[in-house]
Amino acid sequence: MTSRRQFLAGLTGLCSAGFSQARRPPNFLFFLTDDQRWEAAGFMGNRILRTPVADRLASSGVIFTNSFVTTSICMTSRASIMTGLYARAHRVELFTTPLTDEQFRDSYPGLLRKAGYRTGYVGKWGIGPEKPEERRFDYFKAFRGQGDLLVQWGGKTISSSRLLAEQTREFLRGCSKSQPFCMTVGYNSPHAQDNAPWQYLYEPGHGDWYKDAQIPVPETANPALWPKYPQPVQRSELRRRWAPRFATPELYQESIRSYFRLITEIDESMGEILGELSRLGLDDNTVVIFTSDNGYYFGEYGFADKWLMHEPSIRVPMFVYDPRARGGGRRLPEMALNIDIAPTMLEMAGVKAPPSMQGRSLVPLLRGEKPAWRRDWFYEHHYRHNGWIPATEGVRTTRWKYTRYLDTDPVFEEMFDLAADPLEKQNLAPAPAQAKQLARLRARWQTWVKALESWRPDQEWREPPYDPQLGE
Repeated sequence: MTSRRQFLAGLTGLCSAGFSQARRPPNFLFFLTDDQRWEAAGFMGNRILRTPVADRLASSGVIFTNSFVTTSICMTSRASIMTGLYARAHRVELFTTPLTDEQFRDSYPGLLRKAGYRTGYVGKWGIGPEKPEERRFDYFKAFRGQGDLLVQWGGKTISSSRLLAEQTREFLRGCSKSQPFCMTVGYNSPHAQDNAPWQYLYEPGHGDWYKDAQIPVPETANPALWPKYPQPVQRSELRRRWAPRFATPELYQESIRSYFRLITEIDESMGEILGELSRLGLDDNTVVIFTSDNGYYFGEYGFADKWLMHEPSIRVPMFVYDPRARGGGRRLPEMALNIDIAPTMLEMAGVKAPPSMQGRSLVPLLRGEKPAWRRDWFYEHHYRHNGWIPATEGVRTTRWKYTRYLDTDPVFEEMFDLAADPLEKQNLAPAPAQAKQLARLRARWQTWVKALESWRPDQEWREPPYDPQLGE
């Protein structure tokens, strides 16, 4: 039997230079975490957090250093990942809203299954009720809602990540080399166990992990910053969840240490799955994709969780590892989105994506090509949680970010020059000297809204042409 260590040691030798397409369709193993912010991984430069399995895969694959979600909340982001559509197109903006039969038909698991793939899904589903999805997959073991971080298995208390490894290994044992497969592992970690007395419930025995680590506090986790926001934002769930997680320096340190423990549990789970993949001889043709459905505030602006358009909330880690590829270890700066995952998987499988799909295949970038790439994209978050979460929309370019808070009176806006102010400390929207740039970004926001409102599932999607006056 091949051990996990032997499997990981062999990964580096699977990649050299360039990109090649195998004769047979690739398998897909898609690891989707929950609330993992962009730099919360070793391969993204975190020197405290231990993620050796993900690091080894990423170092032999392609890392997207500027990867984002188009809506930072689980059900909407996961629907966007499935369908390759912005929220305004798929309309999954409540926890109770499922994908329609037509939407699932045009999703990556629906299209791959139609093309002959064996499909599976375990873990957090999060897009409406779970039961109807059983008929849409060959193997489906999702849990209701957010699920529990700790579960009972074989008379023991284990992490949900370990349970997902066991279920995924069961799925893999039912696969064969004669039929390609696509397995999505939907972790509910490192999402906090909301409303629990302690919200980061790691497996017993893992308390020694990171116990002596000193976590740097972000510069913008400054109590002077949040009062600058309108009252609806100050009174929002962002502030309510801050108190039980970050209210004191000691609580802050232990919360982030426990958040890191949950991520390392995910990494160990991935190692168990990849070890089984190797044991079954399926590793040489299995593409591994890793990302998260949302980012996460570490107290920036006095906030917790996600939802708004600041970088900690919308930026996520992402890599693609292809054992058939050459030229691993690249880090790409192009802006990749959660809506790009579906068209990427479809192109790699040789399956035509619907022309109405709004994401872009990353395959040309994976090949090392330099295609004309997006210079901006649209953000939207409409789930208000009975008024406790601010609704926002905006536009992010490679340099600028514009956010519009939809429910404040008067309208509250943020504009950041990310080149000069990557930590988003200085809101330029009120600055008279920036009035022209603010007007341009407002107009760009309106252009995006009109384009998305006119989208139809039976028509080819065309992204609005970029306005060069916005700058780089």
